[in-house]
Amino acid sequence: MIVQDGKSLVNLLAYVDLNPVRAGIVKKPEDYRWCSLGYHIQTGNRDNLLCVDFGMLEWNEFDPKEIVRKYRQFVYETGAVDTGKGRAMDQKVVDKARQKGYKMSRTDRFRYRCRYFTDAGVIGGKDFVQDTFDRFKHLLTSKDERRFTRLGGVDGVYSMKRLGAGDCL
Repeated sequence: MIVQDGKSLVNLLAYVDLNPVRAGIVKKPEDYRWCSLGYHIQTGNRDNLLCVDFGMLEWNEFDPKEIVRKYRQFVYETGAVDTGKGRAMDQKVVDKARQKGYKMSRTDRFRYRCRYFTDAGVIGGKDFVQDTFDRFKHLLTSKDERRFTRLGGVDGVYSMKRLGAGDCL
């Protein structure tokens, strides 16, 4: 795809990131698992997988966190406009983000990073996860002994993931 300029590109990216909102799947783009905005927020763009300039060199910004904040603001403000094609973003969601200056707190980031742990049985410190696993392993059908995954970006927090398909604690 060839895009004319940064303004066209940022509008195209916002359009794609807003698709799950317009479809009524989520209230905020970053709530959708496969959204690029969600990836930026959830992982801090781990391994620089995605470009962070969003085509907007006109923003004259060089701090990646600030660029993502500005892009998030652009997406929310664009998503709040009712175009008659699908749902617009809930004005309350936009107002709340606007009040925070479109910044994500450490707590917000933590929530996004752990929201896909639906297959996790235990989240906490490494000793807690080990002790809990030892107490309940007789109930699990999984043969995998590798249980601990360090939660990126948060020191000392681990999860016990990939339990057997029917396992539940």
